[in-house]
Amino acid sequence: MVCISSLTYLYIQGGLSATWVLLAFIATSFITALFALFRKHNKQLGYVIKALANGDSTLGLSPHDPMRQHYESVKKQIQSARFNAEQQTQFLQALLVHIDLAVLVCDASGTVIESNPAAAKLLGLQVDHLSQLNKLGSLLLNTEKSLRSTAQWQQGEQQDTLSIQVSVAQIQGKIRKVITLHSIREALLMKEQQAYKRLTQVLTHEVANSITPLASIAQTCHSLMPDSLTFEDEEDKEDLSLALNTLASRTTHLGEFIQRFRNVSSLPKPTLTPNSLEPLLEQIIALHHSQLQENNIAYSLNVNVAHLVMFDHAQIEQVLINLFKNAIEAINTAELYNKNNTIPAIITVTLGQNRAQQVYVDIADTGPGIAEHVIDMIFVPFFTTKPKGSGIGLSLSRQIMMNHGGDLRYINLKHGGCFRCVFG
Repeated sequence: MVCISSLTYLYIQGGLSATWVLLAFIATSFITALFALFRKHNKQLGYVIKALANGDSTLGLSPHDPMRQHYESVKKQIQSARFNAEQQTQFLQALLVHIDLAVLVCDASGTVIESNPAAAKLLGLQVDHLSQLNKLGSLLLNTEKSLRSTAQWQQGEQQDTLSIQVSVAQIQGKIRKVITLHSIREALLMKEQQAYKRLTQVLTHEVANSITPLASIAQTCHSLMPDSLTFEDEEDKEDLSLALNTLASRTTHLGEFIQRFRNVSSLPKPTLTPNSLEPLLEQIIALHHSQLQENNIAYSLNVNVAHLVMFDHAQIEQVLINLFKNAIEAINTAELYNKNNTIPAIITVTLGQNRAQQVYVDIADTGPGIAEHVIDMIFVPFFTTKPKGSGIGLSLSRQIMMNHGGDLRYINLKHGGCFRCVFG
């Protein structure tokens, strides 16, 4: 400003001169330096603001910068807002991971932005786009408003019915669809198991209280009957003795049945440890080797995967023993009723992995299979088609598999039947 004032004064007094030119050069240099300093400050301020916007607070302004106080205030507000946003994001992600409800969040084009492990487990695959879900995906893609509905879903060989809820919202000018999926079949199975459990608890308590004294009274009466006791007809004495023995025997057997009945409602929670299924399958086959030889039954073990699986060794061993025993009995039944049966007697045990990346064990036999009208009842407690069966084995086995996060399924084959243990 001094140079410009001096230049103005000299120009008015004497016009152009060497002194005026020198002052003009100095003034121009000052102005150029001032603009350069201003541009440098703006450039530095721009870098600092961009770094702050990207979450980098290492850059800052000099202590004497007039904007420093405002910068520090804005930095604290942005850091606080970012911290709160990260906390909310972590909370929502933890919530999605821990809830059992399958959740998918996608944009208007069907690209999945967020999903949780329950969705991958229910659908059997990691969904990146709704088009991967075939007909179900088409239904979700064409939904432009909130929806509540049901749809069929095929997961491997298991048919399921899904309850669907879609919420459509506009967030920051973009369409977002929040999709929740729930297995109706799984919910029904859980309710069914709970109902059976309550029923068995009530019945075992009431029946056991009556059976125990009956068996004791029958045995006491038989022991108190003197040898000198006479009847007009000696056969009457034998009939009385036989009746008391039969009563004691039947009440004892009924008590054993009630104890098995009680096992269905008092199944302990499995202790899950990482184990390999192959040695266990070899052990099951070795355990039944003599029975297989006696009944001329061939067997084969096919191992297609070698993954470790989380399961309770004792409980799964019991399930596999039940299923292997059923396979032997099924083949014996076929041989009994079909003397000219040309189908070879074979039990095939397969350890594999399905499209949902679940490990499974198949125990297949070449027996007569299970009739179509009976398949829906085979897992109902105490339902049996065997003359001497208790109807507990399959129900208990399925409950064990469900407690492991898996399932027990029956697959009807062209020649024979197959039970599949699916691990969660």
